[in-house]
Amino acid sequence: MDTHVVIMAGGVGSRLWPVSTPDRPKQFIDLLGTGRTLIQMTADRFSGICGPDRLWVVTSEKYESLVREQLPMIPSDNILTEPEPRNTAPCIAYACRKISARHPDANVVVTPADAFVADVSGFEAAIRKALDFTAGSTAIVTVGISPDRPETGYGYVCAEENRPGEIVKVSAFKEKPDRKTAEFYLSAGNYHWNAGIFVWTVRTIESQLRLHAPSIAGVMDMIAPSFYTPSERQALAEHFGRCEKISIDYAVMEKSDDIYVIAGDFGWSDLGSWSAVRRHMALDADGNAVVGDRVTLSGCRNCIVHASGPLAAEGLDGFVVAERDGKTLVCRLSEEQRVKEFSERFVK
Repeated sequence: MDTHVVIMAGGVGSRLWPVSTPDRPKQFIDLLGTGRTLIQMTADRFSGICGPDRLWVVTSEKYESLVREQLPMIPSDNILTEPEPRNTAPCIAYACRKISARHPDANVVVTPADAFVADVSGFEAAIRKALDFTAGSTAIVTVGISPDRPETGYGYVCAEENRPGEIVKVSAFKEKPDRKTAEFYLSAGNYHWNAGIFVWTVRTIESQLRLHAPSIAGVMDMIAPSFYTPSERQALAEHFGRCEKISIDYAVMEKSDDIYVIAGDFGWSDLGSWSAVRRHMALDADGNAVVGDRVTLSGCRNCIVHASGPLAAEGLDGFVVAERDGKTLVCRLSEEQRVKEFSERFVK
């Protein structure tokens, strides 16, 4: 099987300001204090699925040097740069079309760069099962996360049956729910968080894009003759911006009738907030999570502190304290939805 992995790494991560900024967003940061950035952890997670020559990254032009620095084993041709962000459907169309030019039988996993997975072996087993399923069919498999709480911040995938670890037909995709609806999803058992991870062959996704998003497929037809040539970047600059700005969920997943899901826990998180980051870190006896060599806490409880320089805090309970490059955030975790709002006052 000719397996490839596409890592989407163009996001900004504004809810983790000031550590994540437009100049160096969260996928290029060691958020958890492990010594590895999120994009490095993502590449590590797929090292048993394919070799580095089958690993691809799609990112913004301004992050190309960060990708080369953090993933030096990836061939230059496999680092794809978008001249402007157009959401995930054009990103995926570009990557899969370029792969198909040299690997027409490729079976592809598409994944965000900035998620965390604790159970790597369980996750890898699910991915392998999905790859085996798509290799001999025209199906698309998405990875669902079995919810452990009534989360209102994620979209959901509704499966026809509740069979974790097995590939099951999808009956519907659901938008982010209100609390009451999320509680129903949790109790029903056949609703899973949408992790934004997809498995398909390059033939399948091209066919689906031509059927459901023909304008995007048409733009790729204009760019494709330049693949692997010096004129590729110029062709992208001329044509890529014509793509509709749309997610793959809206463009294909919600329209296709050949979608399946494989669900599991996997200890997954999109690390989309400081609370989510804290949830996946080691805590001290007082419930504090700390990243930074020069952090001193006194009388603090249930906090997350992320600092690149010296920082001292006293008497805080349930706060995020984050510092980077002279910018500091001190915010109650209960009010962390305002972090993006705060960041917009400083990031232009």
